Amino acid sequence: MKRSYAFCPTLKEVPKEAALPSHRLMLRTGMIYQTVSGIYSWLPLGQKVLKNIEAIIDKEMSKIHFQRIIMPTIQPASLWKESGRYDAYGKEMLRIQDRHDREMLYAPTSEEVVTDIMRHFTHSYKSLPQHLYQIHWKFRDEIRPRFGVMRGREFLMKDGYSFDLTEEAARKTYENVFNAYIRIFDEIFVDVPDLKAVPVKADTGPIGGDLSHEFQILAPHGESDLFFDKKHYEVKDRSYETLKDLYAATDETHDPNAVDATQLATAKGIELGHIFYYGDKYSKALDFKVTGEDGKPVYPLGGCYGIGVSRLVASIIEASHDDRGIIWPVSVAPYKVGIVDLLKGEAIAQEIYEMLGDEIALWDDRLDVSPGIKFSEMDLLGMPYQIILGKKWKESEMVEIKNRRTGEVFAVKKNEILAKLPV
Repeated sequence: MKRSYAFCPTLKEVPKEAALPSHRLMLRTGMIYQTVSGIYSWLPLGQKVLKNIEAIIDKEMSKIHFQRIIMPTIQPASLWKESGRYDAYGKEMLRIQDRHDREMLYAPTSEEVVTDIMRHFTHSYKSLPQHLYQIHWKFRDEIRPRFGVMRGREFLMKDGYSFDLTEEAARKTYENVFNAYIRIFDEIFVDVPDLKAVPVKADTGPIGGDLSHEFQILAPHGESDLFFDKKHYEVKDRSYETLKDLYAATDETHDPNAVDATQLATAKGIELGHIFYYGDKYSKALDFKVTGEDGKPVYPLGGCYGIGVSRLVASIIEASHDDRGIIWPVSVAPYKVGIVDLLKGEAIAQEIYEMLGDEIALWDDRLDVSPGIKFSEMDLLGMPYQIILGKKWKESEMVEIKNRRTGEVFAVKKNEILAKLPV
């Protein structure tokens, strides 16, 4: 994308209402715009990051045979009354009426809707297992929305749902999703040194069930105090079998006697995802049964699996920024490369831009902007690599490549660029 065409409304001043680095930087880089408290429009740069995260999620969910669907954001209250959650959910649920005075709600989650779909189409054990997910907008009417998209009212969420015939199969599905989540977060943070998602055993809360894990990422401005076994950062086999028995807890559940103090690490954490196994809670509540192998009715066993996609964008920035701006991991960066063109119209910039492609490169082709502004804005936007076209090119036809994370700068010939960029 040429910078002269890009809708990227950057801000020089730090917004006063933004307390967290992620909120400040998302506003300053023009990724989001607050439409009303807790509700944001996602502008082109932010939208590209969301799509890159979605692509990683889609890849890993497909590997474990989850199929993507879209369920409605507006749901009938009748389904929630049937499950018994309508009154129990509380004021975070936005309740509305349509023109026919039917009670509706803006979905905070979709267990009822997906179970209703399944009970209409699935009647025999031969049709199980079924594993579905969506990446869709949700609404929870937070009493005090704050920290930008970290705790907004409307948010993009990946929510998955599984239906298995036996407890053994259902718990195996839970394990498969656990492993997929580890792979998702490891891929997102692959080039961020010493940063891994920590799975924490968690309370099942209003979702229900007897097995639950949160996935927390370490960040200085995290919401939770984490206490965890240092082996989480040492083991090479980051699978369910290895990680499920390693100690990890929040301040609410921490037991100082549960782990050797010399092996205990503490940090602030941000929740990225949450998974639950809830058995037959929703299939029983909505009377979803299938005919078992013995001809008798069976309630399928289920789980639900969430990732806060929009929240994850802010979490990445919290964990990966400096005083100049964002430092995007290559895996989710809106553009992998920023071209800082100081040559004022020479053909080499166009050649390099075409070689990389407009999905990979953001080319600052503006002629009326000073070099200082170009450098500072490119650091603010945080593309993993910068190609600098200036003095080196005029002197020796060399281009400079800057690693945004390390600050390392090295010069290469034009025909060596692709070999030097891991994009």
